[in-house]
Amino acid sequence: MKPVLIIRTGRAPAPIRARHGDFPHWFRLGAQLLPERIRVVDVEAGEELPAPSEVAGALITGSAAMVTERAAWSERTAGWIRDAMDLELPMFGVCYGHQLMSHALGGRVDYLPGGREIGTVTINMLDAAKNDPLAGSFPSAFRAHATHEQSVLELPKNTTVLASSSRDPHHLVRYGKNAMSAQFHPEFNADVMRAYIDRKHHDMKREGFDPHHTFKQVAPTPLARRLFRQFSRHHGLAAG
Repeated sequence: MKPVLIIRTGRAPAPIRARHGDFPHWFRLGAQLLPERIRVVDVEAGEELPAPSEVAGALITGSAAMVTERAAWSERTAGWIRDAMDLELPMFGVCYGHQLMSHALGGRVDYLPGGREIGTVTINMLDAAKNDPLAGSFPSAFRAHATHEQSVLELPKNTTVLASSSRDPHHLVRYGKNAMSAQFHPEFNADVMRAYIDRKHHDMKREGFDPHHTFKQVAPTPLARRLFRQFSRHHGLAAG
């Protein structure tokens, strides 16, 4: 059986890792993957990706890096994404992974107008989601955790926007029958979201946000997590 690839594009901050774990662990739990089936490749550290034909699917993590930096490892991964799309490989990108997928396929990524989006936000499903095989079963709005400074400002051609927030019009995107990406973090739980807000406390105050209010508004996000799980099950990646 082919492995499920987790493309690690970065690490959670050390204090968060020490208490809550890191992206591969959160992805494995959120997507309900068997530990023995996953293969983690740390592209930021220079590890080489397998050929897309050698894996059953790929999940692409978040990162503290910025897509606009055009780091060599990131651009190599963008090329891999294009090759994987040619094979119609199941792929799901999150945050940096979301932005990198759009960048790889011809979209434009840059800083989100108005500054960062952080906290538990309301995600609004768009009309295009009604006929989507995964998003079509979701209610008109649900809550999700988010923390990002950059965003997809212009989409690649032949993509479909499925959901937005009040700050970001491109929160959930479909690129084809097997590839999706989300700006929000379906793998986060409420404790992880609070830890990120704590870490960004001073930056948020400097930028005019109220970290105390944002912290208090954090809530569970079971539907966001369900999307991750449904993607994994739909493409035969999940345990059981």
